[in-house]
Amino acid sequence: MRAPLKRYASYQAYIVQCADGTYYAGSTNNLEKRLKLHNAGNGAKYLRGRGPVAVVYAKTYRYYKRALDAERQLKKLTREQKEELVRIYAQRHESPP
Repeated sequence: MRAPLKRYASYQAYIVQCADGTYYAGSTNNLEKRLKLHNAGNGAKYLRGRGPVAVVYAKTYRYYKRALDAERQLKKLTREQKEELVRIYAQRHESPP
């Protein structure tokens, strides 16, 4: 029997860009709080000493498992694929002049 999907208000799969130009993918149910944790040097070990970080991609999901699956897929992308995804995301989310 499959476990039921956990439902919360929303979950996000995201990519942040570090001060050194590297990318990190993650997922959370509170992106603003997670970003503060990352920038405070808490959370993912990879990000410690690489801050500040900025969100360059985020996608919202209704279910935790979907966001976690998306995070796993983001982590499998090459740097070039992440850059392309970030570029497309930025174009779609630009503020109109």
